[in-house]
Amino acid sequence: MTKGDKLLIVFVIILALLSTLFIRRQAFSSSGKYISVQVNGQEVKQIIFDPKIIGNKIPIETEFGYNLIEIGDERVRVIEADCPDKIDVKQGYISRIGETIVCLPNRMVIEIKGLDKNTEIDIMNH
Repeated sequence: MTKGDKLLIVFVIILALLSTLFIRRQAFSSSGKYISVQVNGQEVKQIIFDPKIIGNKIPIETEFGYNLIEIGDERVRVIEADCPDKIDVKQGYISRIGETIVCLPNRMVIEIKGLDKNTEIDIMNH
């Protein structure tokens, strides 16, 4: 293997990594996205990201339990919950279209969705 072959291999690997990062960023980022809060399979709130609501805390109180969500800069998290395991609180922020926070005891799902239907992810393999 010559020095030129090694350089070519390194170049192809770097190009592949950069392409992967670019494709992931394009697939998961959108300026038009909103937060969908669902309880027991029904959407109860839609919150469009806006700089004016950064830092707002929104209580979600239902017959199944209580969750307090906090809106960040193009991201959202659960900061308080009355469920026993608090996995939703430990998860932290989500910010990409298709990401979810789930609280099974309270039957609540928070999902980031795209305003443009073409930005919705059909399937994702790991």
